[in-house]
Order: sequence, then C-alpha cells, then structure tokens
Amino acid sequence: MRGLLLLCGVVLIQLLAVQTDAQRSKSKWQTLTGFSPRVIARGGFSGLFPDSSIDAYNFAMLTSVEDVVLWCDLQLTKDGAGICFPGLTMSNASNIEAAYPNRTNTYLVNGVSTQGWFTIDFSLKDLNKVNLIRGILSRSERFDGNGYSILTVQDVNTELKPQGLWLNVQHEAFYAQHNLSMTTFLTTTSKTIIIDFISSPEVNFFKKIAGRFGRILVPKSYVLPLDDKQYLLPSTSLVQDAHKAGLEVFVSGFANDVDIAHDYSYDPVSEYLSFVDNGNFSVDGVLSDFPISASASVECFSHMGRNATKQVDFLVISKNGASGDYPGCTDLAYAKAIKDGADVIDCSVQMSSDGTPFCSSSIDLGNTTMVAQTPLRNRSTNVPELSSLGGIYTFSLTWPEIQTLTPAISNPYRTYNMFRNPNERNAGKLVSLTEFLNLAKNSTSLSGVLISVENAAYLRENQGIDVVKAVLDTLTQTGYTNITTKKVMIQSTNSSVLLDFKKQSRYETVYKVEETIRDILDSAIEDIKAFASAVVIVKSSVFPDSEGFVTEQTNVVERLQKSQLPVYVELFQNEFVSQPYDFFSDANVEINSYVTGAGVNGTVTEFPYTAARFRRNRCLGSKETPPYMAPVQPGGLLQVVNHASLPPAEAPNPVFTDADVTEPPLPPVTAKAPTSTPGTPSEPSTNAPAPSGQTRLTLSLLLSVFPMAIASLLLL
Repeated sequence: MRGLLLLCGVVLIQLLAVQTDAQRSKSKWQTLTGFSPRVIARGGFSGLFPDSSIDAYNFAMLTSVEDVVLWCDLQLTKDGAGICFPGLTMSNASNIEAAYPNRTNTYLVNGVSTQGWFTIDFSLKDLNKVNLIRGILSRSERFDGNGYSILTVQDVNTELKPQGLWLNVQHEAFYAQHNLSMTTFLTTTSKTIIIDFISSPEVNFFKKIAGRFGRILVPKSYVLPLDDKQYLLPSTSLVQDAHKAGLEVFVSGFANDVDIAHDYSYDPVSEYLSFVDNGNFSVDGVLSDFPISASASVECFSHMGRNATKQVDFLVISKNGASGDYPGCTDLAYAKAIKDGADVIDCSVQMSSDGTPFCSSSIDLGNTTMVAQTPLRNRSTNVPELSSLGGIYTFSLTWPEIQTLTPAISNPYRTYNMFRNPNERNAGKLVSLTEFLNLAKNSTSLSGVLISVENAAYLRENQGIDVVKAVLDTLTQTGYTNITTKKVMIQSTNSSVLLDFKKQSRYETVYKVEETIRDILDSAIEDIKAFASAVVIVKSSVFPDSEGFVTEQTNVVERLQKSQLPVYVELFQNEFVSQPYDFFSDANVEINSYVTGAGVNGTVTEFPYTAARFRRNRCLGSKETPPYMAPVQPGGLLQVVNHASLPPAEAPNPVFTDADVTEPPLPPVTAKAPTSTPGTPSEPSTNAPAPSGQTRLTLSLLLSVFPMAIASLLLL
C-alpha cells in the first residue's frame, strides 16, 4: 500500500528488546520463535479511519490482540519534528491543499521530479492547521470532517501507550539531502520512547544505525505469488529459507477492501490463514489496515480443523449452493456447499414446459445461463407479470433443452470490477429436483433441504403448471416422506403457497419476508404462525443501514422468536461491498454480529464455508469474549462521525402488518391453450392474479436491466 508493495524487501531491526512474547501463545506455531505471529496495524485501523489518526490508532488497540503493534510512517517536518503520516507529500491523506493552497514545491524524489506539499516545507506549528482525511477514495469519507490532527511520534507514545511501536522510514536519503537527519531523530527519540521496530527500504540507512538485521518485511506476493488471473501459485521458500538463516519474516499488504486471490472467495480470514497456518510455515507477523481481522485469524481461527467442535449453533443454509464459487444451482455448487459444511442446501424450483421441476435461481434462464448465445434465444417472450423486460423463461423450454444450456456464475458486483471465480464461471450442470434430492439424501452431513417455490399462481393460471404438485410428487418419488431423517423445508414469499403445502403435507414451511421492515405487528405474527414454522428476513430488517452505516437494531428477530418462530437471515455474501462499513469489510464480523449479537437462528449464504467455519472458532468458547470477536454495536460508528458529516435521515422502513400476509388462495390449474411453433412470442396475460401486500420484486427484475443481447455479453 502506497509504495509498500513495491518494496523489494524491507530490512528491519528491533531497537530495544522489550518483549511481550509471554502474552502470546506458543504451541503449534511454525514461526521462528514458536510464538504466535505479531499483528501490526498500519497507521492504526486505517481501513476505516484516516491513516495515522488518533481514532485509527485507538480503534486498533481496542479491537485487536493485546500486543498489537502500531505502525507509523515516519516523516520529518521543517523543524525536525517526527510525525506519523503515510506519505512524503501530504495532499493525498490530508486537507493541506485547502489550508495552504499556494505552498506546493517540486523536489527530486528517488531521481524523479515530484510536485506537491512536502513535509519538509512546513513546521510542526504550520501543520496544526492541517487535518487528516482518507487517503484511499474507495473508503468512507464520513470521518474526514472529524478534524483529526497530525500526530507526532511523541503523541502516539504519550496518548496511546502502545505495547508495540513500529517506525517505517521510507525516505531517509531525501531528508538527508535537505539537512534533516532521521538518524539523529531516532537516536534522540529512543532515549525517551520505546521503539520496538524500525523498517526502511534503504540499506545504507540501517548501516548508520545498526550492524545487523534480524527481520525482513516483504509483500504478500513474495511468499504466495499470484498468476495473471489472480489465482495462487505454489508458495515460495522465502519463509523457510529465512527461518533457517535465523530471520523472522513479516508480510505487508493486507487489507480487507482490496482484491485478493480468487482462491480465498473474498474471505480475508482465509487469506490470513494461508500465511500463518498453512501446515508448512507461518510468517512471523502481518501488516494490516484491518487489524481486527488479522487478530481474529491468529487467535480464533488458526489450528482449527473442519471437524472442530461447534462453539455456537445456528443453521448454515446455502443460497443456490455455494454460488459464490460456482454457477448457482449446479451440481458443483451443491457439492461444494456440502463439502464446506452447510447444514441445509436449497433448491429454487422452476418448471420446464414439459413439467420437470429443476433448480435455478431465476425463472428467466437469461439470468443464470448462456441461453442468449444459443439458437434458443428466439424463445424470448414478454411476461409483464414476471418482468418489465423480455426474458427466456423456463416454461418456454423443455427439460432436455434446458439441460443443453451452459450455466453462468452470478457476479452481483461486476460494477465494482469484482468477479467470482472466473476460471469456473461456466462450470457444472443444472440439476433436476430429483437429482438435487438424491444428492442431499446421500449426504451424511446435511440435516435437510430447503425448497423455494415462487410464481405458483402465475404458473397455474397462465402455463397450466402446478408447481406445488410437482414438488410433492418428486419428494414422494425420491423417498422424502413426511417423516424422514432429512428435514424438508418449503419456503415461499406467498402465504397461499405455504397453506397449500401445509394442507397436503407435514413438511416444515418457511415464510420469506423479502421487503425491509422495521417492526412486525402481533396480528401479522399470529397469521404467519397459522401456515409457517419459521421465517426468513433480509439483513436490513435486523440492522437497517443508511449510506453504508448501520443505524440501529430492530426488534423483529426478538418478536418472532418470542412467538416460537426461528428466524433465518439472508443474504450473506463475502464481497466487502455487500456489507456496511460497521462490519469492517469482513464477512466473519458480519456473521458474528447477526449470530451472537442479534441472535438469529440461521444464515442464508452464497459462501457456506465462511459461515460453517465461523461456528468452530475457538474464541466463541472463551469465558471472556476477546474484543476482536465481539459483535458490533449497532449505530456505534455513526456516533464517531461529525454531525455535519452524517448521512441525511431516510424515511423509516414500513411495519409488517397482517394485511401484508393475507392472500387469496392459489387459483386452480388452468389448461394451457395450444401454442404455436417454438419461438413465437406469447401474448401477455390479461388476467394476472392480484399481488399480495408484499412487494414481489423478483430476481429477474433485479438482474434483467439490459436487453438480452447485452446481457449475454456480460455473462462472458
């Protein structure tokens, strides 16, 4: 970060041997000393607050391991004061341009003419008018108005009293050219302040202050390199070679909100573990913008096998299988969900024209397959009851035709240039409901299946297809009787569908409330209990957010649970852009806050491995919960934001009432009129059933935002 990744290898020393090893675990670690790896907070908690600000440093100490090391990028002012600031020039991470618009200068830096606001042109008094702001534009600007002062090294030591302090000297030669001595500053400062580590890319600088090197600091890629597609290559021998030579290895470049290898499925803990607990070696420390994740990885998730005891109990329910890693609802997505530890795998049932139920996340095949690039694209029709745009619907193709289609992985955050597992973007095959149920039945680890049924009224009235009957018949044919060792859960957003299932079977029924709500009436809960045994709600109905910040916690979960209705929450995704800032760009922090904070009974996730692993982390079994495993305080971050920088108040979410639950019963199956040759667009229906009170915003509406021709290109 800011040049650190470009270092060819930074040598570092420890000035004073003030060790805190006694506070750290020593057992299975493959570090040089045998102690757990150190966590170094780069500029404090710089992934959230402005780099090197008082809140960044404070928050790092509050949320990290006890012996977290605070990293300070040391710069010198005109009058020789040592300040903590992430760059030699100051425009990128401060408001100096506004404070001193006419004080730019041009100097040679490493032989390159560079213009900017240099620290050497300002005295410490001058910098009293300058405040720290975010240095990476993708991070929140809400803390820029907090008026954070630039801190001196003495400030950090006096105000924070860190257990470890690391000074990074990036440009000693530049300062020497301008008659400012880093050596003199460090020598003088070390008489009153304990400086645990010093690093620099300039070897000559170290020759001035020490005669030997005991550690090396390298970018992540020097240990675990990546290919040009962002997949991991075999690890280098750097760590083992360094350890043989008696050198510790610290690794830089960890941040939760940057691209990481596809192998990690956007899970920062998986990345940390590959460096500290891979079975072959462990680096001796990690430099991170998000020290809470580094701390949890080291102390909670390391040395933990797949069969480790669960420390907390909640259901891990897949969403279209492990659809974060493979195309959803394919054999590969379901197989990985089972392997990754899901308790329940799900099938969103769709119907083919010949009456075969199969699994697909959308009734529009253009959203889930490459159908738009096949001759079957001429089956596109307009169905206003399902979408305002045309689509190639499942009921327009036979099951044999659908089986010929190539599935496509979902990329919900392509606008952020974030793509899921591109090497497997078209892997696997779609499965019928029969195949899905047989797969689940043969699994020894699954506790059940969840079958989602939508658009039942439309299919009965307009396509002559009874999806409820098709599901029940398939369950019977595959041996899923009413009482079975595998739990069967039937989910729908329609009360009429669940009532129909309840009349004909004894399977568990799950009601999905797909709109964001702030509360739910007692009368609505009583109505739900008449046809459902559990409820699925969206994440924002638990922790509503505004412009990326959690505002509060509702009582929806508590009210439903008091009525003996388990609550499952969706949708959990690993991509950091799917989470409010309060969860620190870490899916594990988010899961923790919903499970141990809000007490939900289950998570519906596209990345089952992350949720299943979370249950086993040993910190959940501790007598005292460590700070890096504490759930977030809803609305807590907003309390730190300057009032003038707060996001505008939004209209409150609605209260869910009994009127939102009540629906007319499902219509009878209407015989489908003879159709013309395949590919002839059908006339839109004029007798669509009246919608229920709940908003029916289908996945098709969310994804079909472009004409089919463009959509097909985006799937490539």
